[in-house]
Formats: sequence, structure tokens, C-alpha cells
Amino acid sequence: MAFKPITTPSATTIQGKGGKVSLVWNAGAAGSINSDLEKRQRIIDSEVLKLCAPMVPKRTGALERSGTLGTVIGSGEVKYIAPYARYQYYKTSSSRGYDQRRGGMWFERMKTAHKDHILRLISK
Repeated sequence: MAFKPITTPSATTIQGKGGKVSLVWNAGAAGSINSDLEKRQRIIDSEVLKLCAPMVPKRTGALERSGTLGTVIGSGEVKYIAPYARYQYYKTSSSRGYDQRRGGMWFERMKTAHKDHILRLISK
């Protein structure tokens, strides 16, 4: 899912038995929140590529590089654009004889192994 900036809602007034109350957002809140969210998304995207790299099947390194080339850091979408990436991800075994860490479903395996690390990075 790509990053979608938030917008500041308009003022809301609620009438109750005891009177009325108005909720007014700070006009600069959306910009500040979006800036923070964009920064965190860039961290996540970069970290996902870095942590997936040792798990991506590797013959020439083209598949791993296709992740870097196909991803716009901060977009919230990490894309491996090599023509055979989908096959390698879904149709190969989860490990390779030449390196047990490399194999299919590399994002899922990376997420299982490093989810807490990524959450700690963005919670600062």
C-alpha cells in the first residue's frame, strides 16, 4: 500500500444537553504528521531492502538489484522487478543448497526474523 498523506479535517461542533463543544484541528498538524510518517516509511522501505538482501536467491545478483531498482524509497511498496522475481519468490524452496538463508518467500522470512528490529527503528 502506497503512502497516502492525511489531511486536516474541518472544525466539528457537537451539540449536547449541556451545551456545545467544538473540535478544531491545528492547521499545521497534517504537515507535521505527514512529514513524520514519510520519514518512518523511508526507514521501513530501506530496512526491508537491506534485511531481505541476504535472503534473496542469488546467482548473478540481478534479482537482488531489481529490488533496489524497482523500489521508490518512501512509497511503502518494495518491488522486485526482475521478470523471474515472482517465480523465484513463490515457486522455489525456502532455502538453497549454496546458502541456507537464500530462497523463496524472502520477505515473509525477513519479516518473521526482523519485525521487532524494524518496529524499534520507527518507534524512536
